[in-house]
Amino acid sequence: MAPKRQPDPSPPQSGTLDDMSPARDHFPESAEPLRHRMMLVQDAVSDCPYIDGEPARMPLYYPTPPRRSDDTDTLLAAGFRRSSQFVYHTNCPNCRACQPTRLRADDFQLTKSLRRVLKKAERELTWSWQTPRVDADRVRLYNDHRNLRGLAHDGDISASDYETFLIASCWPTLELEIRHQDQLVGVSIMDIGRDSISAVYTHFDPIASKFSLGTFAVLQQIQWAKDNGRTWVYLGLYVAENPHLNYKSRFVPQERLIDGQWRVCLE
Repeated sequence: MAPKRQPDPSPPQSGTLDDMSPARDHFPESAEPLRHRMMLVQDAVSDCPYIDGEPARMPLYYPTPPRRSDDTDTLLAAGFRRSSQFVYHTNCPNCRACQPTRLRADDFQLTKSLRRVLKKAERELTWSWQTPRVDADRVRLYNDHRNLRGLAHDGDISASDYETFLIASCWPTLELEIRHQDQLVGVSIMDIGRDSISAVYTHFDPIASKFSLGTFAVLQQIQWAKDNGRTWVYLGLYVAENPHLNYKSRFVPQERLIDGQWRVCLE
């Protein structure tokens, strides 16, 4: 399983993999056609990784084969996120702060500040899309990123943990590799559906913070979606009071899944 206390995309970890019965409860209605191929792995209350002091409930499922690219679209549209080879959605007892967020690639509007991010990157960075992989540089980058944000509660992860968390996937996945003067400074993982893409996780070198690499990665994901005929760009969970998740409001116009309905949000 993914290391504990990850920011989006990893849900809270509790329970075991011993309940592999078909999911019956708390399943989003819009994903109902896929219910028979979703195996419930865990569904327990645990500490919220996004808001201190709140209980969280994020049912975790294993999507069984056959897996199709339009399944990815259906689950994303229903509010699911991926963690390793599993998917989950929020069903917390007392809180609705987590709001899945998406935008239409063709409707996205660059602001002046976002243009500045792109111009700075074009002057000093190189980047490319490729198959995700694990090596010492990526693991170091990931651990440095977590340590800077105070998220490494269980210590540094290993190469095996990294592969389990970010490389293993139940969906087609790409990696954006970002370099500065030939040094790896950022990695962003993105899932791909038939009509959508999903930002999974971005980690970057603290010394490269001047490049706003989290924002830059989203801009490249949006561009990839445009270039490859995808309609929707899913940005993960928006949580207003979490500084690691509320930056997503910069990308507009966007929609957020609130009470089971996608609603337009302009800020």
